[in-house]
Amino acid sequence: ESTTQPVVRLNLASRPVGVAAARLASIAAPYTVTDGSGNTLTFESVQLVMREIELERAESSVACGDDDSTEGDDGSDDCEELEFGPVLVDVPLGAGPARALSVEVTPGLYEKLEFEIHKPESSGDAAFIAANPDFDGVSVRVIGTYNGTPFTYTSDLDVEQEQEFAPPLEVVDAEATELTLLVNIDDWFRTEGGVLLDPASANDGQPNEGQVKSNIETSLNAFEDDDRD
Repeated sequence: ESTTQPVVRLNLASRPVGVAAARLASIAAPYTVTDGSGNTLTFESVQLVMREIELERAESSVACGDDDSTEGDDGSDDCEELEFGPVLVDVPLGAGPARALSVEVTPGLYEKLEFEIHKPESSGDAAFIAANPDFDGVSVRVIGTYNGTPFTYTSDLDVEQEQEFAPPLEVVDAEATELTLLVNIDDWFRTEGGVLLDPASANDGQPNEGQVKSNIETSLNAFEDDDRD
């Protein structure tokens, strides 16, 4: 597909493509993981609330979101806004990426993808909450089964993420750049030793809440993905 203006396509994935046929896997397909102790965790739905998704120029001297980051010395934007949000995204459970958004941007080199995993609050997110009432004060929601027992996990995680590109991401005139954010959900509900945790034990106030929040924070990795694999 040719374009007259450079386009960045942001994709989400939970695991790489194993075989060509896996590209056809449904975003809603259940995904099951196990551990050495015989525990089984099946993901049926994984959703995130994201906000202020931006690309930071390689030559920028300040981070996206800083008061003086909106314009550089030459009057151009230091950061390209992909989606201000908040926006609710479904993490694909089949192999390979699913497109989250596609945005025209200015050509150049970009060294970071910045965004927030965002907890919507009534004060500033009333319209979003009205459209998504299950996400009032919730940034992450997972539905599935653990050893056959249904669960719903929710989190109020509210954290900024910076994903650095090495080398920088080059956006070129009249071309589309594929960017994938890999969300490694395999590790979300595990101990450091790899044993699966009951997601119900990680809900608000439960003993594994902190462990799973930390796992989610470190589970994301963004990179150029021209082959979308």
